[in-house]
Amino acid sequence: MLFRVDPTSSTPLGDQIAACVRNALIGATLSPGERLPPARELASSLGVNMHTVLRAYATLRDEGLIELRRGRGAVVTSAAPDERARLADAVREVAAAARRIGMDADEVVVLIRKAFT
Repeated sequence: MLFRVDPTSSTPLGDQIAACVRNALIGATLSPGERLPPARELASSLGVNMHTVLRAYATLRDEGLIELRRGRGAVVTSAAPDERARLADAVREVAAAARRIGMDADEVVVLIRKAFT
């Protein structure tokens, strides 16, 4: 798997790293059960702080895309990671659009809840 970050981008490096994983899941170049590189190794190869990689991995864990296990590292979950990745991207786009038009998170949550009914 290829990770690329652009230090000149306005997108935080951790978000760029997480996006690389999401794109690999969507593109099926990363499969359930596969391990991601150790945080220290990935940080070194990208020239970023290890905590930046750990933040990206934590975000992916919170989205349900990977599991973090002591001694085993970061592993892609087996529960439809490509669909979860697409949903995580869609949520980010909704949040960005809401910010642009001045909506706060509570207003967006109300809209989402209405969509479920």
